[in-house]
Amino acid sequence: MQTVRELCIVANKSLTSDIRCRLEQACSEEKSGICRDVLGDILENLRAAKELGIPICQDTGMAVVFCEVGNEIYIEGDPLEDAVNEGIRQGYTEGLLRCSVVKDPIRRGNTEDNTPGIVHIRTVKGDTLKLTVAPKGFGSENMSRMKMFTPSATPEDIVGFVAESVSVAGSNPCPPVIVGVGIGGDFEYAAYLAKKALCRPLDQPNPDEFYRELEQKMLERVNRLGIGSQGFGGTVTALGVNIEQYPTHIAGLPVAVNMGCHVTRHASAQI
Repeated sequence: MQTVRELCIVANKSLTSDIRCRLEQACSEEKSGICRDVLGDILENLRAAKELGIPICQDTGMAVVFCEVGNEIYIEGDPLEDAVNEGIRQGYTEGLLRCSVVKDPIRRGNTEDNTPGIVHIRTVKGDTLKLTVAPKGFGSENMSRMKMFTPSATPEDIVGFVAESVSVAGSNPCPPVIVGVGIGGDFEYAAYLAKKALCRPLDQPNPDEFYRELEQKMLERVNRLGIGSQGFGGTVTALGVNIEQYPTHIAGLPVAVNMGCHVTRHASAQI
């Protein structure tokens, strides 16, 4: 509970080093003068947030929490999901973060403590509990897409769908974006993979050479779109593309694209 509380605050007030470094690199690579200025403003915002101890984005997101539970540990007290939500509640209220979750998707009504979060629990080997909190703003989340391809789809078809998704999104997800792509599983698992892909560091490409090359092809295609930082046109539309893959049914090929803005936030801790 305490760990989740701290991770909610840390994730919202700082950016991981891999994304920060990629933003700095993009600033030097960008050929458009106005987009270089925008990237400079983004970096200045990160510095100001650190200096003032405030969130790096006003949309402090819906808290997504990945829990990797070692099979050798026993958790006493409340169910893990309840404890995680209590940590979110404390993190957002005591950390003075904006609460953006509504009680009902149609009838609305703010819960006033940013709970419930989206909690994913997975059992792994070992005697530790790893928690990753990924606050997800909805300017980028709303631009995400899903397509149920047939097995006849080619890698080029999938690259085209990812590029099309970024093109349709335009400036809405606050580019330069980070693109999470989930391939395989079924309808809901592909979306989970895409969200998880956003938490993989940009300096850690897919370990499978085939998918590593596919990530690079997608990134190159996206950066030829000319959307640029905040939609002002330019050569850097995406900072990176991460793919997570999983086995699927013989009759299907699900592909999900989860869009992340230039402040794709996440923080992890191991207990």
